[in-house]
Amino acid sequence: MRKIYSSLLMLALSSFSLETMAQGNLISQTLENPDNEPAPVFPVPSARQLAWQETEFYAFFHYGMNTYTGKEWGYGNESLSTFRPPKHPNCEQWVQAAKDAGMKGGIAVVKHHDGFCLWPTKTTEHNANNCGLSFEVNVPKAYAEASEKLGMKYGFYISPWDRNSAHYGKDTYVKEVFLKQASELAEYGHDQFEMWFDGANGGDGYYGGANEVRNIDASTYYDVPNLADSIHKMQPNCVMWGVGDEARWIGNEAGWAGVTNWSPEYKPARGPNENGNENGWRWFPGESDAKGTNMGWFWHAGESPRSLNELFKFYLETVGRNATLILNFPPDQSGELPKATVTRMKELGQLLKERLGTDLALDAKIEASETRKAGAKRTYVATNLNDNDKDTYWATDDDVIESTITLSWDAPKTVHYVALMEYIKKGQRIKSFTIETSQDGTNWTPRATDQCTTVGYKRIIPLNGSTTEYGNGYSVKAIRITINDSKACPLLHTVSVF
Repeated sequence: MRKIYSSLLMLALSSFSLETMAQGNLISQTLENPDNEPAPVFPVPSARQLAWQETEFYAFFHYGMNTYTGKEWGYGNESLSTFRPPKHPNCEQWVQAAKDAGMKGGIAVVKHHDGFCLWPTKTTEHNANNCGLSFEVNVPKAYAEASEKLGMKYGFYISPWDRNSAHYGKDTYVKEVFLKQASELAEYGHDQFEMWFDGANGGDGYYGGANEVRNIDASTYYDVPNLADSIHKMQPNCVMWGVGDEARWIGNEAGWAGVTNWSPEYKPARGPNENGNENGWRWFPGESDAKGTNMGWFWHAGESPRSLNELFKFYLETVGRNATLILNFPPDQSGELPKATVTRMKELGQLLKERLGTDLALDAKIEASETRKAGAKRTYVATNLNDNDKDTYWATDDDVIESTITLSWDAPKTVHYVALMEYIKKGQRIKSFTIETSQDGTNWTPRATDQCTTVGYKRIIPLNGSTTEYGNGYSVKAIRITINDSKACPLLHTVSVF
């Protein structure tokens, strides 16, 4: 009898415990996937990587001691009296020019390999405020303030390699100089989007008068985990480029990414990487850096901006190929962008509006051959593709990879480009697609057949197959996009036609 009472008591206590836990929200019951959302295809971007990719197109401003010496890589022994701007560098002019160019932000170089710092750092005497100028120089402060005023994203380039510092290559450099400099820069502004690290393996330099060669192993020397942790605590949306291993170098410095370009990768950031890797284990999206002028990264006498057509080509072959584009326009010795540069940047912004500013898909009838079954609060219909909402998307059922999307208009439209955007919050999927146009909605002509491979964050296809010739476009009443192959059911959140 005692055993029976004991069992009943244990059952009662068990029931009481479960009920109490449920009331305390320690146990909850939810329906599995009520919205019928597709499973992610890993890897997927972090929130900061996604926001970084959405920046798409931004400026690079190389300015510093090299602007006054005519060098690209200063040795580190330059006299401080060489740096002689007539007034504080006009950062607001830089940012306004970038905005006029159709960019969403920019990166200001505040320390290059020569170790010269453009802010009142506590880490070295080799900075702009020891040059005997009649005014204080603080480029990161002025640049962040100008960017916030004009509604632009901002970040800073800080070279890990320091050819001036006596500490470089020793145990003291990273802790006493580099990490402190990065932390100082993270204090400027409220929402930096990128910190740019470059030239990280060392070489010959002044090094406090040693005048020798010092090489290091960049994969371990810079204490990247501690660096990333400290910066992310101060600037949670700041992607660590290069040494930081959150975004990769496309690698050619010529303004193009691979026709096939995956955001997944498994290699480190160092070294050219124009294509990514379909089977990469981490999200490692590509950034292409290019010069917007015809000489170096820093300003040189006699330079001029590249042609408008060449700059637009850079845009199509980077932003249009699942990469971001950081385009360099260097300020001159006055601390301002030259007049010709400002004019060219404004022309570029106008051209982007003319060619990619009016989305004809917004007025199209849009249909899909396959549509995923709706969930409780989410649909996956084709009209999600032209609703101007990046958080809705079209999808197929899990076992369906091939599908066709058709856009049509009652009256003919003259078209040049088709742009596709995957819902990359759930990974990059599409491996191959085709685009066809029709003048009558019945007969179809394939377009740009050698370019329709991966999509990723954004893919812009010139229908004539050329990134250099705009052409006359095609008069169409319908466009058909066929997904031929995908790692899993394809997901697109936007289709645009220009």
